[in-house]
Amino acid sequence: MSETLYQALEEVLRGWHRYETERGNPPVIDFDCAPAPAPAALGRLEALRRLRSLLDRAWEADDGRLVREVQAQLTYLSALLGERLCLDTYVRRTQGCGTRGWPADHVTERGEEARRLLADAGIAWGPNTAHDLDRAEGVITAEAAAEAIGREAASLEPRVRRAVGATAPYDLTIEAVRVDAYWSYWLDGAGRAVRLRVNLRRASFTAVQARLFALHEVLGHGLQSAGFHAAFARDEQEWLPLLTVHSPCQVVLEGLAQSLAVFVADDDHQLMTRVRLEHYLQLVCAELHLAINSGVSVDDCAAHAVSRVPFWDDTHIAGVLADRGADPLLRTYLWAYPAGFDWFMALAEAPRATAAGVLRAAYQRPLHPADLTELWPDGPVIGGAAG
Repeated sequence: MSETLYQALEEVLRGWHRYETERGNPPVIDFDCAPAPAPAALGRLEALRRLRSLLDRAWEADDGRLVREVQAQLTYLSALLGERLCLDTYVRRTQGCGTRGWPADHVTERGEEARRLLADAGIAWGPNTAHDLDRAEGVITAEAAAEAIGREAASLEPRVRRAVGATAPYDLTIEAVRVDAYWSYWLDGAGRAVRLRVNLRRASFTAVQARLFALHEVLGHGLQSAGFHAAFARDEQEWLPLLTVHSPCQVVLEGLAQSLAVFVADDDHQLMTRVRLEHYLQLVCAELHLAINSGVSVDDCAAHAVSRVPFWDDTHIAGVLADRGADPLLRTYLWAYPAGFDWFMALAEAPRATAAGVLRAAYQRPLHPADLTELWPDGPVIGGAAG
C-alpha cells in the first residue's frame, strides 16, 4: 500500500509542478531524483483535493514519513491559495521542526566566535566588516566564479566522498544567468544531471566563497541528489524521489550543505571564518523571522538587525523581513537554513562516529528532522529550544 501511495503522491506533484511552471510560477519540484514523463497539468484546487485524500490514506496506512510528505505539500499549497497559519504550525507542517528559536545568549556566543576569527584575520567588527572580509578573501567577478566553483569542487570532491561515503557519479553544468530573484545561486536538476546557476544580477563572490559554494551547492546538494537518484533506481526504496523546498527534507539538505566545510576542511582558517560568520548571520535571520511573524514592528526589527549586524544596510534588512513575512514559500523555506545549520554545527562537536553515521545516512536518501533525532537522540532540539 505504501508504495502505491508514494507513486500517487509523485503523480500529484508532477501534475501540480507542470501547472505552476507553465504559468511562469516558482516550480514545485526542485530536484527530480527519478525523472519520469510529466502527466497532465493539475490545477491548484484539484491538487489540493487529491492531497487531502492522500493524507487520509497515509494516516490509515500508519506511514509517518508519508504523512509528513503529504502534509507539507498540502500546507504549502493551502498557503499559496491564501491560508495563513501561525508560523510555528506552518513550519512544523512543512519543514518538520519547531520555531522556538535560540536563546539570545546562544546567538551572542556564536557572534563572538565569528568576531574572534575575524579579529585573527585583522578584520574589525563594524559597518565595514563585510567589505573588509571580501577584500581579504580576494574578490572575483561573478563570471569568474562559475569556473572557480567548478575547479574547487573537483579539488574537494575526493575528501567529501570519503567523509560521506558517496559513490554516485554526477554531471555538472554551471550557468551564468540574470534573474530578478532573491537568490544569488541555485542548484536544481534531474537524475545525475546537476545544474548550478549563478545569478549575475545579485551574486558577488570571493575566492573563499567560491570554495564554500562548491561545497554547499555541488558537493552538498548536487552529489547528494545524484546519490538519491542512484539509490532510488537501485533499491526501489519507498520514499518520495522528488525534492521540494517546502518539505521536511530541506532542514537536512540546507543544514548539511551550509556546514559541510566544518566536517571536511576545518584546517582552512579562511573558510572556517566565513562559515562561523554565516552561522551567526542565519541565527540573526531566525530572530527576525520570529519577530516579524509575531507582531513586532518593522522599526523594532530593523533596529535589532543593526544592533546584531552593523554592516547590514537598509535594503538588505528590508529584504530579510519581506522574504520571511509575506512570501508563502520563503516564510517556510528560509527557516530551514538556521534550523539545519545550527543542528549540524552542533553535530560537528559530537563524537566522531556519531557525526560520520549522520553524514553517511544523509547521502543515502532524503532525511527528515525526525530522522536526525533518531540518529542522534542526544542532539539539540531542531529549530531551537528557547524558553
